[in-house]
Amino acid sequence: MGEKTEPAVYSIAAHRGFADALVAGLVPRYAQDDVGLARLTLLVPSSRAARTISEALVRHSGETGILMPRMVTVGDLDLDEALGSLLDPLGADDIPPAVDPTQRWLELAKLVEIEHAEAGKPPLTGAACLRQARDIARAMDRLLVEDVSPDELTSEPILEMLGELSEHWKKSLRLFARVQARWRVRLRELGRVDAATRRNMLFERAARRWRNDPPVNPIVAAGVTSASPALARMLRAIANLPDCAVILPDLDLAMSDEAWDELGRAGASPEPGGQVFGKMDALTHPQYHLKLLIERMSIARAEVRQWHRKGAAAAPPARTHAISSLFLPPQASQSWISLDADKRRLSGIRMMTSATAEEEAQAIALLVREALEQPEKRIAVVTADRSLARRVVQHLARWNIVANDTAGQPLSLTPAGRLLGLLAQIMSDGFDPAPLVGTLAHPLVQSHDADQRRAWLSALRRFERELRGPSPAPGLGPLREIAGEAKVASWWEEVEQVLLPLQASDPEATLSGALDLLTIAAEALAGEKVWAREDGRALSSMVDDLRLHAREVGARIAASDIATVLRDCMDEIAVRPPYGGHPRVSIYGLLESRMARADLVICGGLNEGSWPQPPAADALLAPRVLRALGVPGTEFRIGLSAHDLAGAMGAPEVVLSRAGRDSEGPTLASRFWLRVEALLGEDLAAQHREKSIPAILPQIDRDPRRADDYEQPKPRPSATQRDVKISATALDRLLGDPYQFYAREILGLKRLDPLAADPFGDPALRGTLVHDILDSWHRARIDDPTLALVPFAEGQLREKQVHPLFWGLWRPRISAALKRFEVWVEEAARNGRHVLATEIWGKMLFEGVKVMGIADRIDRLPDGTLAIVDYKTGRPPTTSQVEAGYALQLGVLGLIARDGSFDSKDGTVKGQASQFEYWSLAKEKGEFGFVDVPMKVGKKRSGLLPEEFLPEHERHLRDAIAKYIKGSEPFTAKENPDYPGYTDYDQLMRLEEWVVRLADTSEGPA
Repeated sequence: MGEKTEPAVYSIAAHRGFADALVAGLVPRYAQDDVGLARLTLLVPSSRAARTISEALVRHSGETGILMPRMVTVGDLDLDEALGSLLDPLGADDIPPAVDPTQRWLELAKLVEIEHAEAGKPPLTGAACLRQARDIARAMDRLLVEDVSPDELTSEPILEMLGELSEHWKKSLRLFARVQARWRVRLRELGRVDAATRRNMLFERAARRWRNDPPVNPIVAAGVTSASPALARMLRAIANLPDCAVILPDLDLAMSDEAWDELGRAGASPEPGGQVFGKMDALTHPQYHLKLLIERMSIARAEVRQWHRKGAAAAPPARTHAISSLFLPPQASQSWISLDADKRRLSGIRMMTSATAEEEAQAIALLVREALEQPEKRIAVVTADRSLARRVVQHLARWNIVANDTAGQPLSLTPAGRLLGLLAQIMSDGFDPAPLVGTLAHPLVQSHDADQRRAWLSALRRFERELRGPSPAPGLGPLREIAGEAKVASWWEEVEQVLLPLQASDPEATLSGALDLLTIAAEALAGEKVWAREDGRALSSMVDDLRLHAREVGARIAASDIATVLRDCMDEIAVRPPYGGHPRVSIYGLLESRMARADLVICGGLNEGSWPQPPAADALLAPRVLRALGVPGTEFRIGLSAHDLAGAMGAPEVVLSRAGRDSEGPTLASRFWLRVEALLGEDLAAQHREKSIPAILPQIDRDPRRADDYEQPKPRPSATQRDVKISATALDRLLGDPYQFYAREILGLKRLDPLAADPFGDPALRGTLVHDILDSWHRARIDDPTLALVPFAEGQLREKQVHPLFWGLWRPRISAALKRFEVWVEEAARNGRHVLATEIWGKMLFEGVKVMGIADRIDRLPDGTLAIVDYKTGRPPTTSQVEAGYALQLGVLGLIARDGSFDSKDGTVKGQASQFEYWSLAKEKGEFGFVDVPMKVGKKRSGLLPEEFLPEHERHLRDAIAKYIKGSEPFTAKENPDYPGYTDYDQLMRLEEWVVRLADTSEGPA
């Protein structure tokens, strides 16, 4: 049977609504009374498109119903979808099977290792090698989809341009070509082909079969826009078949020929054998990929006809003309100057700008909520920003609107994926506190039994409380000790049985063996719950597939790489929610939104980096090489994003939305947003602004009654509650900011250290670390008087595994200061001053109140009196601060030495203290480490005289006891604003709510 003289190619304009308009035209053309559309075969781009057309058929048929056409997916490589059975029948024995993608990925990684070894390069880590293999696989698919033979990498045009490429691109191209050559040999051994190659062969087979033996029943390709050469040839064959057709979405038939030519070559070389893509091609234009498709179909734009029907939710025809004008290429855009206001106007399109991404999500949710008040109105939210989509879903839940984000989320962010990822992190990094607690507290752990989980979490909280602070030494031993201190030893034994195999695994284990250990640990913690939901099923499928092929290939992986490898694998898998959401609300990603239709479409996240997303440059092939091979550049995907936006803007009502800031800072408006503003002009843009929702938004969470001003806290506890001890470090806090003392000593609230706290960023932890080092050194010197301090300190820092920044930046300073400390200690010893005790507890009873404190060091002076030393990692208090009562620790310790005692297992220390010193590690006069005396001695012009030092501290102590411990004075917050104290309880006292009013009052009238 001969072909038609005129190909049947149609375009459905954006304003008509593709799916509904398609169905409205197919039913009268192909439906039959007895079988409906059952004789028709629809070729659709993806399974998502098939669902969209099915929904449109249901809407069109209403209550009468209709027999559905057979739908066959062309299959989207980006979505990892297979071809339908019509294109890939069971009887296609003449076409070799495709190699499994996971097997190919793992085998390519081995080939990369071989290439690096033969080139004499340092071996890559397992994660880096697998990532490079993934890049090579993507580049191979990109060439294969474009029908580029591997032999073309060594063709004359490529070899000629090698001298003009940078060394980086030369090495990348060489690696890619050599690995691909090895892979082709391996494919021949396996008797298989790449999946992209097999798709091309199946497309060619179908086209050839239909040309030679036209099908009895009609075939219609609807919405297929992939411009791969093999698919384009198959579409051409369909267009030439009797009673068949190809229907494209929104091919611009109204664009002038000049503007169409301005798009560039788009696959049409100006001379035989020339490049089919030019440097000036408008790859980012929404019509470019459609021009490329019809060029490869050998179809002229004039041969494409307008589809004759429109959908139920069609917009006015002027919308398509406005969209065409909006996306004109640069030269043609000059026509905007002469456009009348009526042709600039985008009726039915509103623009909404929010201050932040959070406000944008709330505003979009409010738009959806408002639209749902209209019966039967369908709403679609389209965004490439997955974070924004998740926020919209959460905001809609406040009105019990269940909206499914059909683009899904990466498997690594789902509960099941997160649990396996945390376990992999433990295998890679050891038992660091944060991933350890995150794993044990995971919502799936022990979730099968509420009582058992409650007991589990109770033990975990006690363990976590003891774990907070600097990270313990590596291994399970220190954690076992912490569990004992938390009195959860039996619980920890159960945890240890689960986690111990992860630590004991071979550093260079097989990948399949590592997966076995991880799945056993996951099931031991969460049971079957880890595999129960859609994310668990996706995780199970991924693990089984990876384990099977890793075992076949013999892939090995270092334990330190397993977390990165698994996270990369899980990031490639999108987990989509099950059905069951609101029937009139849909949230789509850009891929999922194609062909979808709604009465109101909200396009969110219109910022650069989100819509469009930045094109990822090919890691292996230079742009010039790709052009020479006939492969479009990465900017091609920006054009697809533009086409997605153009299709969405064809809805009856459209809201374009963006936020001025996101979590990372100020944003840049999308180039598409800027084109809309430029087309409208300043006056029309103001008319298209969405005003009602931004006005309502500030009121949605507004408290109807303004709360009373929060007053400065002045708690008055009872006499019984006031009966507490006073520590040496707390006296100045009690006098300077009584509320801080009240919160800590009377309420018993203490600051909770973070997990894996870093001494580098916390002065208190840094001070504790230095104190421990000096205390340990003094004790070690009892048995080894010649022990050097600096090597000893560095050994302690290694043992405690301090943060790399601490080691790199603070260790040299600490070492320089400690070296001077050691010299001073030895000089003092030669002069008759000896260290009596370090880190020693002392106490006394003063006017019936227990006063206590720890002395960093107490020395015996030659005259028999005591010297009390306090170590500081920063600047010590000044003499004026001591005189004002803001730094009373040393004086109180002196009172304890005089009127009480310091006791330890080595004996008791007491007596008259005559010398008080701060030994600081800070820098002074160009050197780290100095000694300061907080009294008016030498050349100091302020401070307490030595004979006044202890009496003045005694006075402060007596006043504090009289007012706060024995008296009834309120513990006023920030009573002395000049006190440079702690801020641990500022949030508890709600400081920000009243401190401004306090400042205004204290300043008095102007």
